[in-house]
Amino acid sequence: MLTGFFAVSANAQGTERNKGLGAIIGDPTGVSASLWTSGSNAFSAGAAWHFVGDSSLHLHVDYLFYRFDIIDVTQGALPLYYGLGGRVRFDNEDKFGVRFPLGIAYHFANDPLEIFLEIVPVLDLVPGTGLTGNSGIGLRYYF
Repeated sequence: MLTGFFAVSANAQGTERNKGLGAIIGDPTGVSASLWTSGSNAFSAGAAWHFVGDSSLHLHVDYLFYRFDIIDVTQGALPLYYGLGGRVRFDNEDKFGVRFPLGIAYHFANDPLEIFLEIVPVLDLVPGTGLTGNSGIGLRYYF
């Protein structure tokens, strides 16, 4: 399955499409980007707006580990993923925390598209400790 995604991700010149750009809707809602560093690892980043409570700007970067061998599909690929990252939220009291993303993604067989659904527990560290979370559904186009 992993080869199916990257075979589809190759353009006519034979170079891999390892950069993705799209949107995520949920909490927060905004722009989502991805950069694959290997066949099973990627950086994921977001610049989004947090609408719950006081509205605020949310920036995050995660390093993700994809598992393509858990769910078998006939076309495309359906990996589960998990990772570790950081988040900064700018509001009345700026916050910095550690993210623990968990998700599932579908990589289309014939198009350089990815749909993903994730839940992300967040451990805020600054200005104080507390457990919060993010979740969303997103779409990325790979080029």
